[in-house]
Amino acid sequence: MNTSASMPPSTSPSPSGAEQRAGGPPVRLGALVPLTPPGWVEAGRHLLAGLDLAVREVNDTGGIDGRPLELLVRDTAADPERAAAAVDELAGLGVAAVAGEYHSVVARAAAARAAALGVPFLCSSAVLDALTEEPTEWVARLAPAQSHGWRLYADFLLAEGRHRIAVATQPSVYWASGTRVLREHLAPRGGTVVALDANALTPGALCDALVEHGATALLLLVGQPEPAVPIVRAVRGDRRLAELLIGAPAGQPEFAGWAAALGGDGAGIPFLRYLPESPGPLGERVGRELGERLGEDPSFVAFEGWDTVTFLAAALRSHGTDRASVAASWPRVEAEGTRGPIRFSRTPDIGVLQWTWAPVQVADRDPAEPGRFRVLRTG
Repeated sequence: MNTSASMPPSTSPSPSGAEQRAGGPPVRLGALVPLTPPGWVEAGRHLLAGLDLAVREVNDTGGIDGRPLELLVRDTAADPERAAAAVDELAGLGVAAVAGEYHSVVARAAAARAAALGVPFLCSSAVLDALTEEPTEWVARLAPAQSHGWRLYADFLLAEGRHRIAVATQPSVYWASGTRVLREHLAPRGGTVVALDANALTPGALCDALVEHGATALLLLVGQPEPAVPIVRAVRGDRRLAELLIGAPAGQPEFAGWAAALGGDGAGIPFLRYLPESPGPLGERVGRELGERLGEDPSFVAFEGWDTVTFLAAALRSHGTDRASVAASWPRVEAEGTRGPIRFSRTPDIGVLQWTWAPVQVADRDPAEPGRFRVLRTG
């Protein structure tokens, strides 16, 4: 599969000549996915698996009024400028809409460019509240806003008796936004948040700072595997911090690479994921097929990919493939997703159309069996 923005588009699947004659030319969707470093490649692989599976299922059920759906995949590599350039390219290739992206800062650049060009962009996974600077009709989002999920996570910390929170963080709009959400939610409830610069502190120095501040929880607002994995190893190996809760609200422990890197040390670290506590028949069926494709259990990101294309197909089938019609249809379309009925609406303080809300869990890997997840809180 070609994922280079400078090369001809990749497709999934390539329609045959007979298909094109029968129903007309394919309906093209652009897909933005981090597939190479410094992007979170594991998340990108899961997102693409969901997008691709849904495209194939749409085509197996007649496509878009007999026309096959074609996925043009572009690798963002977690680069906002590369994502914006990909939107330009995809617009020139005639896509009906753009979908995907995992990294919030990258999705924000893609959303701004899509809105400027008049290209519908359905964001699959990025959660940054301020996905666009101004309200727009051209952008919708499937994942819950960061403030929604991270407030639930803050409530979980308080319920666990964790009031003195330290965050190991790196410079990023996303991490800064998360820190602000936590601080604003915890402060009125007796919680405090101190930020520790993970770029400036070695893992050992960070452990010293945790002891100095009397922290009862450390949240990893950092990249994976670096520096998250070394930080976890250092904290787990420090007897002074034996009672410290390590948390990762951004979801790093969801992926198999986390367990492979840390083994038992990676268990018992609560994180956010966007799944129902008990999947319905559709979720179970799609989960099995995604697992077969990935060779491992699918993360919530894979389900987000499937739900994205499924909703877009419903919009294209009911309102046509004209870009303005697609964007205008979003508040009037409902589609059955793997995690419940998907519908978009305006939400206070969110500038894009939003599904309110995908199910949210606080979960962790069971210390007794790190391959198994425990659900600790739902919302």
